[in-house]
Amino acid sequence: MAALDQAKILELPEGLPIRPLPPLTAVRAFEAAARLQSFTRAAEELSMTPAAISYQIKQLEARLGLTLFRRLPRKVILTAAGEQLAPSVAEAFKLLQGAFSTVAERADGELAITALPTIASSWLVPRLGQFQKRQSDLHIRLDTSVPLVDLNLGAFDVSIRSGSGSWPTMDAHFLLPDSYTPLISPALAASTGGIRTPRDLQGRRLLGRASVWKDWFDQVGAAAVAPSTQAGMDFGIEHYDVTAAIAGEGIAMASPLLFAEEIKRGQLVQPFPQTVQPTDGYWLAYPSANARAAKIRAFTRWLLTEARTALEAYPRPAIASAIPAG
Repeated sequence: MAALDQAKILELPEGLPIRPLPPLTAVRAFEAAARLQSFTRAAEELSMTPAAISYQIKQLEARLGLTLFRRLPRKVILTAAGEQLAPSVAEAFKLLQGAFSTVAERADGELAITALPTIASSWLVPRLGQFQKRQSDLHIRLDTSVPLVDLNLGAFDVSIRSGSGSWPTMDAHFLLPDSYTPLISPALAASTGGIRTPRDLQGRRLLGRASVWKDWFDQVGAAAVAPSTQAGMDFGIEHYDVTAAIAGEGIAMASPLLFAEEIKRGQLVQPFPQTVQPTDGYWLAYPSANARAAKIRAFTRWLLTEARTALEAYPRPAIASAIPAG
């Protein structure tokens, strides 16, 4: 919308009634005839006949109750009313052309992605440069808003979200499981002799959503020894919970898949293989109407390959199987 932002838009004086606009075809015919000072040349530009141009302008004049052109034998000349109207109409069409050009440029040259913060920062961003190298003509724009974005509004091309994968008017492809398990820094785990059973979590600060912690203790058969989460902390974004865990501030309930690199580097340890899945996983989604767009097809192929590679490198762990409470 840069053209609209930069252009000076005239506002109607306060109290002036807003009348219904005339048909766009008639206005377009007037603009071309006024600019070219010829019905014939306007007809050639708009792929119409001179008679059709004349008819459209007569319709416009009848609607306004004004004569816009003086018809001379070999040319047309704007009347005073036509001269008053022509500059504003020309400016309006320039604004429209600028707006449509901006939209077309974004549609062709930009891939706009909206994704949840944690999967964006921990998994997508470290890989996204590889895709941009393959599609060097594309500008990549990433949004990490938590609220769900309506892709049908056109501001974004694709979305990476968690949920069921069933959304009206959307095509969705499964990417990764939304799995959670306790993650802790090695130093904190060793400070009290290690974490071997759920009972060892008692007295520790728990980071993350209390509801997911409860589900994990319930599903591994350790509800009786579950510590209170009231003294814990929930930063609202999983990535922040893990950052605190790496700093030794507590034990995060987080995805071992999204933080596989931190586990591999020894910044975190996963004491238990068991995980819980509060949703059906992470999905790539986009409007079904845009499924054939070249940039969306290319991104989908690349992202699904990346997801398969990540799953193969980190096999899906056991889910909801009981472990001794200790």
